Amino acid sequence: MRFVRIAIASVAVAFATPLWAAPAQPFTESQFEQAQKANQPILVDITASWCPTCAAQKPIIEHLTSEPQFDHLVVFRVDFDSQKDVVRRFHAISQSTLIVFKGRREAARSVGDTSEGSIEQLLLAAAGT
Repeated sequence: MRFVRIAIASVAVAFATPLWAAPAQPFTESQFEQAQKANQPILVDITASWCPTCAAQKPIIEHLTSEPQFDHLVVFRVDFDSQKDVVRRFHAISQSTLIVFKGRREAARSVGDTSEGSIEQLLLAAAGT
């Protein structure tokens, strides 16, 4: 019986998550360079677990990246506290920094934004639509 409940829950989760959702992945230099080389739209999300603004941004980003228009967007999460070298690389001065790239070119950035509309505009700057 337990197996059946787990199977049903797994199927429900699978159908509740859009197939085109772009799950965030931890930032690695090699994966970032690979996405840039492939000219993919990229979001770099510099976040901290203790940051209330970051906590507000997370569901907005998850919602927006589940939309079909962002199906090619690659999302990298950078931990503000443990990845200081990456934070410096992107010249970010605080957590809750969102940076979008079109391939190798930085297209736009924002800091501390929790408006779904303006975050969507930011993502569109990378997606090119």
